[in-house]
Amino acid sequence: MKILLAVDGSPYTKKMLAYLATHAEMFGTNNQFTLLNVQMPLPPRARAAVGAEVVKSYHEEEATKVFGPVVKFLKRHNIEPDTISKVGHPGELIAKTADSGKFDLVIMGSHGHSALGNLVMGSVATKVMAHCGTPVLLVR
Repeated sequence: MKILLAVDGSPYTKKMLAYLATHAEMFGTNNQFTLLNVQMPLPPRARAAVGAEVVKSYHEEEATKVFGPVVKFLKRHNIEPDTISKVGHPGELIAKTADSGKFDLVIMGSHGHSALGNLVMGSVATKVMAHCGTPVLLVR
């Protein structure tokens, strides 16, 4: 199975990884795992002030900070993941990546906001489920 793990380095990513570790029969090493980190773009004025090369370097460094501990954790469980980092709106890009990459499953952590909380604050998980043709497993 081809599995996309949406990671942001938050405690919810850690919960998702703990879930994976305790369900090895379902997510064993015979699967192909890809980590996806999506970062919000810097404001246009900030991008213009520092230049494209600095912005690119910043996003690469931030992705590396997120991927480092996750890759280390997965390797301890005999999983060698691929990594993808993107810049844009997370909900939309996770869904697009899952569909265009022909993934069988998306796994991501969720804050677990109520329906009212999602209306007020929005939710990456809600946007992924609304736009994604791939099954999504949310871990709370």
